[in-house]
Amino acid sequence: MEIWLSSDTHFGHDKEFLYGPRGFTNVKDMNEAIIENWNSVVKPGDITYLLGDVMLGDNEAGLDCLKQLNGRIFVIWGNHCTDARKKLLFTDDRTRHKMLGGGYAYVIKYKKLSIYMSHYPTITSNFDQKHFSQHVLALHGHTHQQTNWLDPKNPFLYHVGLDSHNCTPIHIDEVITDIRQRWDEIGHLPVPVQPQDSYPYGGFINENRT
Repeated sequence: MEIWLSSDTHFGHDKEFLYGPRGFTNVKDMNEAIIENWNSVVKPGDITYLLGDVMLGDNEAGLDCLKQLNGRIFVIWGNHCTDARKKLLFTDDRTRHKMLGGGYAYVIKYKKLSIYMSHYPTITSNFDQKHFSQHVLALHGHTHQQTNWLDPKNPFLYHVGLDSHNCTPIHIDEVITDIRQRWDEIGHLPVPVQPQDSYPYGGFINENRT
């Protein structure tokens, strides 16, 4: 069993601003390419963590696309994962047998590393730790960026969405390799800036403390 990661499939989302930057002229071609790319790497016994925004607009088309994907899927809810779409994923005969679970965020331990997954970029790393294994690797989607790092100075906040991975899921080992290589290039991260006394909320609390 292999572990794969992806995000923002947006199956059935018929908007040029989405499929255009991905290199397609229509949503049908995008759907078909994602399915083909997915099945070229993900095998029937594999697991994929899909970090949100699974389908949008045409739910029937979305379910038909999901039915064709290899492996089983754990879904992290995105901003377009409505209650109705969540229910469809786990009740429709085309997809319910493929679903391993769902949630707003999920943490796994893999090769002694803590890996936090959410749809939205989330800062989780222990910035003052010196050893790679002490950091939490925070994986996300949502931004539709074409690079893997939202912040080039933070190697631990990594984009797994289709837009920066040629519309193909990425293997968890490749993610770790990318992050470790960026960590080696940077060396270490500085301790985050601490709020000063003039920080608005701190001042408000101090003024009202009895």
